[in-house]
Parts: sequence; C-alpha cells; structure tokens
Amino acid sequence: MTALLERLGYPSDARVVIVNADELGASHATNTGVYDSLRTGLASSATIMVPAPWAREAASRYRGEDVGVHLTLNSEHDRYRWGPITHAPSLLDGDGGFPRTVDDLWEHADLEEVRRELRAQVERAILWGFDVSHLDSHLGALQLRPEFFDVYLDLAVEFSLPIRLPSTAEERAVGFPFRSLAAEEGVVFPDHLAFGRGIGSRRVIEKAIRNLSPGVTELHLHPAVDSPEQRAFDEDWSHRVDDHHLLCFDTELPVLLRRAGVEVIGYRRLRDLQRAGS
Repeated sequence: MTALLERLGYPSDARVVIVNADELGASHATNTGVYDSLRTGLASSATIMVPAPWAREAASRYRGEDVGVHLTLNSEHDRYRWGPITHAPSLLDGDGGFPRTVDDLWEHADLEEVRRELRAQVERAILWGFDVSHLDSHLGALQLRPEFFDVYLDLAVEFSLPIRLPSTAEERAVGFPFRSLAAEEGVVFPDHLAFGRGIGSRRVIEKAIRNLSPGVTELHLHPAVDSPEQRAFDEDWSHRVDDHHLLCFDTELPVLLRRAGVEVIGYRRLRDLQRAGS
C-alpha cells in the first residue's frame, strides 16, 4: 500500500486516477475542450494558465470545477505569445513574451521575479473566483531545477496546495530528491504520473491504464476542439483535438477504466488531505 492510498482510506490494491486536462486559458479552443472534458467527458481536474490570452474568458465560464493553477514561465509557440503579469524583465525574451524554452528561462530568470510572478498568478486565479485545487508547472520548468523547485514548494506550502511531481525514476535522473523534499514539508502529490512527451496522449494513457500500479496516478492530457485559431498557431493542434475526442467521445477508454477497477478522483481530495494534515 502506498502512504497516500492509506491516508485517503483506500485498500492496499486500489487503483485511483486523476484525469487532468491541462492549459485552460491558452486559447478559446482549449477552453472549450477542457470544459467539455470536465462537464461531459472523463476529466476530473484541470489547470489554468493565468498569463495566457484566454485565461479571463476561461474564468468567466468557471462553475466550480476542480481547477488548479498551471504556473507559467514559458511561451513556447513561435507565432502566439504571452508574458508575465508582473513587472519581470528577466522573464521576457527578445520579442516581449516569456522565454520559448525552459533552458532559456533557467539561464536568465531572476528567482525573486519568478517568486513574485508565480505568487501573483495564484492570487489572480483566486481573485477570479477559482477554488484552486492544486499547482503544477508549465513544461515542467519548476520541477527539474532545485532553485526553481524551491519556489514551487514554497508556494505549495504557502497556499496549502498539492502539486504535480514527476515519477521516482525521473527524480533519480534529475539528481535531487524533489519527492522527499515535498513530503517532508507535508505537501501531497500523486504516486505516479502518466503523460506523453509533447502533445498527444492516446497511446500513453491507454498503456498506463492497462499497466496501472496500486496508488494514485495522474493521467495528463491536453484537450482542445478543432478551430482555425488553434490550427493557425499550434503545430500540435491535431493531437489536442484527439485528446478531446479521447476524453469526450471515445468508447474504449471508459471500458479500460472499468476493467482496471479504477476510481476517478480530483485534486481536491488531495488538497483536503493536505489541509487536514497541516
């Protein structure tokens, strides 16, 4: 039995999943795809990118769903840009948006500007009315470098929110014990994370469900509907559309979940556990 299963009250062989739909706010097509996935599909949680151009529209459509903050310090699209909501010169690249790559961010960012920007993103989501359920990090920028992880962990403690973390195997590859550090601070996180490198999740998600280990596993997808806007800036638009289909219309995924004996929960269960513990 994992410690998290025990604390949540599940039996030792339970297979529990959080089905997370990322990147509310990135575009109108993404907002529609994510809310479809939460309201009529299989998603049980989502995240919002507060600095992104369509974040305010996403907030206007919020009805109390399980939504966390997708802490954002990168703007990876070449033709579609967004930037910090605070005064943060070190978080800008040459054309006025966030850096396109994580390496560029890590090389140039001032950590105090990072801390101020990310706290402002959480506070703005709360101001907009979101009952924030958790934190995660766009492109993994905060999990994989110790000095950035410190900010991530501090925010999780400050706002008493659970976080997404990569697997134990990735922890060994990165070279510092981010899972242990989070646990020592009383921050809760899923046991396992299943996601595709890049965009497009079907094969990864189906394989993960067939091979689920006992514990809490986050399944990570990027749904969006098809639109001229999405096609115009996003080379991966077709994969996002497929994620939307997988969550909302696919007939095999519910069967896979049922055969695996899966219980689907949201991040609020983890948040309530963390706050009760503190």
